Amino acid sequence: MDNQQVQQQVALVRAVADGDRRAFEQLYRQTSPLLFPVALRMLRRSSWAEEVLHDSFLAVWNRASTYDPAHSSPMTWLTHIVRNRCIDWLRSGTARTSELEEELTEYTPMGSFQTEENHHGADEVDKLTRCLAHLPDDQRQSVVLAYYQGMSHSEIATWMHQPLGTIKSWVRRALGHLKDCVGL
Repeated sequence: MDNQQVQQQVALVRAVADGDRRAFEQLYRQTSPLLFPVALRMLRRSSWAEEVLHDSFLAVWNRASTYDPAHSSPMTWLTHIVRNRCIDWLRSGTARTSELEEELTEYTPMGSFQTEENHHGADEVDKLTRCLAHLPDDQRQSVVLAYYQGMSHSEIATWMHQPLGTIKSWVRRALGHLKDCVGL
């Protein structure tokens, strides 16, 4: 990035600090294509990266006055914000669980159950969804990652920052609970 671009971005951040919405939009348009891959690389999920990037730019809007060009370039400052938001997101089990529950709904073939002759299928899906909701967050997340995202136990262990044996236990307990709850 050349010095002229850096100076332009410094001016945009200063304008954002003064509440200039157009400067904010311009800063977003210039930098988000460079920042999104940073978030995506860390989070490995496009929807999560989009959400973190959105949160990051809200932080930029609220904290633009704290930016000091003597300490770093605007892109370095923005990259640190995105990186820190990604770390916060990964540490936040609640955020990941809510996203996975949304994906569970997306992956459930509800459309195929909506005909009258297959109405009992929708009841089974509702029952499974209720049973999943009664699982502890860690167990529910493990099962969803394994069966709806197709991740192996070792991938889940890496993703959740837990030992492999813990993940295997969570999945086994969750499946036992679901078996009892669904009535298999």
